[in-house]
Amino acid sequence: MTSPSTYPATLGARMASYDNSASARRRRWIAIGLGGVASLFLLFDTAIKLVVIQPVVESFAQLGWPVALAPTVGLLQLAGLVLFLTPRSAFLGAIVLTGYLGGAVATHVRVGSPLFSHTLFPVYVAALLWLSLYLRDARLRALVSLRR
Repeated sequence: MTSPSTYPATLGARMASYDNSASARRRRWIAIGLGGVASLFLLFDTAIKLVVIQPVVESFAQLGWPVALAPTVGLLQLAGLVLFLTPRSAFLGAIVLTGYLGGAVATHVRVGSPLFSHTLFPVYVAALLWLSLYLRDARLRALVSLRR
């Protein structure tokens, strides 16, 4: 078998850095689970905004947003989710969704929503997204190393 150094530089680097140990497999499955929960929630939230069901109409009115913006907000959310779910653009998707979810926090703060159940819920979703990305991307773990 040829060594990874005989492959083209990028392929060799990917093969040399690929970790298939039990802990790496466990980390990948946890990342898939965390990212899956957050992604399914965001996908459901996107779908109801695109269809504009009655609870969306009520929540937009309660939050002070024109209901006509629901499909636009849903499309922006979907764009961030597609970026996040695409491996090459997952980091950019996490940034876009963090900005989107930050706007949700700001909206809930503005209208005085309950702190832990409404205002911080987007923070919980963003934390799941970033933890999922951290667990599945070695470059992000190297960048944000918890050990010095």
